[in-house]
Amino acid sequence: MTAEDSVGRRRLNDQQPRRGRSIFVRHAVQRSGLLVAILIAGFGLGIAYRFFFDEADQATLANFARSGFHGAGIGLTVWLVQIGFVSNARSRSGAALRRLPLTTEVLLKSLVMTAALLVVGLALQALLYAEPYRLHWLTRGWLVTELPRIVLIGFGLSLIVGALAEMRRLIGGAMLISVLLGTYHRPSRQQRIVMFLDLANSTRLAESMGELRVHDLITRFFFDIDEPIGDWKGAVHAYVGDEAIVTWPLTEDPALNARCVACFFAIDDAITRLATTYEAEFGLVPEFRAGMHAGPLIVSECGDEKRQLAFFGDTMNVGARLCDYCKSVNARLVVSGDLVRMTKVPDGLRVDQAITVAVRGREAPVEAHVVDRRL
Repeated sequence: MTAEDSVGRRRLNDQQPRRGRSIFVRHAVQRSGLLVAILIAGFGLGIAYRFFFDEADQATLANFARSGFHGAGIGLTVWLVQIGFVSNARSRSGAALRRLPLTTEVLLKSLVMTAALLVVGLALQALLYAEPYRLHWLTRGWLVTELPRIVLIGFGLSLIVGALAEMRRLIGGAMLISVLLGTYHRPSRQQRIVMFLDLANSTRLAESMGELRVHDLITRFFFDIDEPIGDWKGAVHAYVGDEAIVTWPLTEDPALNARCVACFFAIDDAITRLATTYEAEFGLVPEFRAGMHAGPLIVSECGDEKRQLAFFGDTMNVGARLCDYCKSVNARLVVSGDLVRMTKVPDGLRVDQAITVAVRGREAPVEAHVVDRRL
């Protein structure tokens, strides 16, 4: 192995999720960048609160600093509670909560977050403003005026955070950012990796199990593969029937590009771990296949009443065709030659010899490879 290969393997290993960590810690690490933004925003809002609501004689540098740290502490609480909700999603209580109407779910989460903000807010108030053994700020006027204001602000903030979190979950982070910032109002050309992942034999399963039961299976499958996709930094572009379309940025670092291949086999490991559960609930373990390609595509925001991000271009066409081609060669994963050449294939995997795949609507055939575990 060359020194370059060694560095590439190390970079890929750095991307690998640490299975020893708790789900809460893993989600917290994944969202650490958001934490920094929330702390800065909380500090600024704390200063703004002091400026607009407190008496002029209280506008000292020390009090502004206290208010800033107070706001940052509130922001940290919001982040921790939201991470707790995300981590709890796969538990029995989390699944029960998601079966409620969306408005009820958001309201219940907002009440929980409001309670947490109230407790933390009072604790920070005591810590930042109390002199030794004295709570001079804890007066009847503070309880009548300030405390209700804090509760209302906390509840309003909780509703906003909860609504944004649910919007992100329903329409995706990229679409939410596009709507808020207008990122894709005009088409954008990007270099991306695409994976078309298809649940195998869904038509035959619908005939034997019934369409409603197969829909339950597909829904459960998409839910279970979401975590490994997130672990390997993939973004779900869309669910189309029994197919998921996942994308990654195409980089100049072959180790980072390898995340897509590692993700497929992480999904395989996840479904294997859940095999007993699937057998008990559905009488089978879902099989799946995928096609991967990399190249330029056009990203654009489409629609008005129902907005969505649309991906256009030959890259999407080739990725979909390679997924279909898996059936012809009885393979689980087929990767284009273009992507293989830009990827450091993870240890433990083999890349078979090149095959030529005809793509409908494209004159030149595509070079591709079957990728699987080493025997």
